[in-house]
Amino acid sequence: MASTMAKEKGRKLIAQNKKARHDYLILDTYEAGLVLMGTEVKSLRQGRASLVDGFVQLDGHEAWLHNVHVPEYSQGTWTNHSARRKRKLLLHREEIDKLEAKSQETGHTIVPLALYFKDGRAKIEIALAKGKKEYDKRQTLREKQDRREAERAMSAVRRKARA
Repeated sequence: MASTMAKEKGRKLIAQNKKARHDYLILDTYEAGLVLMGTEVKSLRQGRASLVDGFVQLDGHEAWLHNVHVPEYSQGTWTNHSARRKRKLLLHREEIDKLEAKSQETGHTIVPLALYFKDGRAKIEIALAKGKKEYDKRQTLREKQDRREAERAMSAVRRKARA
């Protein structure tokens, strides 16, 4: 029997953790699947989630996502999920081993960067990251501002050339 619902194609972003790219130096990224309950998927389809306080913990050769907020599904009943429960991540054994080895190093952590649907399946982009020092954050901000000012100056010159 064929399914009547059309399969989703492409990538549909649900939530992004912009703060992570500011607070951490991203060393390596991985795409992982998520073990979710039905009400969580429905809540995510409504485009609601927050990755702000999220982190990944490796426990007994398994990766677990903690502190990611997926609000309860509005039409859910007593079967609804708890908003901040820990969720299992689906990764290949080699990826988990690599993450486990790298995350043991001082200052390294695993943070979620983006939560999205890829071809109808919920996926999360996680990153092996190293915490930035305060002066590193300022340096990054300064570089961003310098780039922006250079772009403005270039566009002003182009405008004058056209006039």
